[in-house]
Amino acid sequence: MSKCSLFLRSLIANLYFYPVMAVSFAGCIIIGLFSRKTMIALWDKHLHNLIWNGMLKLCGITIEVRGKEFITPNVIFASKHESAFETYAYTGIIPNSVFVLKKELTYIPLFGWGQALYGMIPIDRGAGAKAMKAMVKEAKKRVADGRSIIIFPEGTRCKHGQVKGYKSGIVFLAENLDMPIVPVALNSDLLWAKASFIRKPGKVIFQFLPPMNIKDFAGKKEFMAELQNRIETACAKLN
Repeated sequence: MSKCSLFLRSLIANLYFYPVMAVSFAGCIIIGLFSRKTMIALWDKHLHNLIWNGMLKLCGITIEVRGKEFITPNVIFASKHESAFETYAYTGIIPNSVFVLKKELTYIPLFGWGQALYGMIPIDRGAGAKAMKAMVKEAKKRVADGRSIIIFPEGTRCKHGQVKGYKSGIVFLAENLDMPIVPVALNSDLLWAKASFIRKPGKVIFQFLPPMNIKDFAGKKEFMAELQNRIETACAKLN
């Protein structure tokens, strides 16, 4: 595909995706003020499919999910974070799921407000132990409501092949929820790069790996090292 064709295809896809998503978020926010349950059902069952599947077709992107047998209730998903792509895709891959995200994202007009009403778990990175306790408190509420928790251990997006350091907050969350952790590798940056207008056609792969239990390791450092090793090794194979 020529650069001109790729640019035009990306332009059409973005002109469809962002305006339609903004209008959908606005409608969901209004509904969510009266009934969060209705808002979540509307988004998951109808609006997300309309917006996201249309975007994928326009971009020429397909999704392959490997290790589906590891997508189960009562686990925490520890996902590599390369792009905004997975923040949209996970709604369709892991039903009824929410993210742990930095609270500043919930301040973004429409998008952030919708995320907050949907039930995402905001965390104040500068609040230390207080933030960890608040995260666990909210996570327990989501689990009680039958929702799955997704956390990005590095806390930020990384280019494919890049590592920015895994944070120990996931250990604190897993210990307090008493849940195993399912590592997730992906390659979204190769097609939907951070801060890029271009959307390249191809396949984004989500690789779910066997669950890990902190109790099976000698200590937290050993667990974190192995978690990082498993995710990064799997990511390296998704080129």
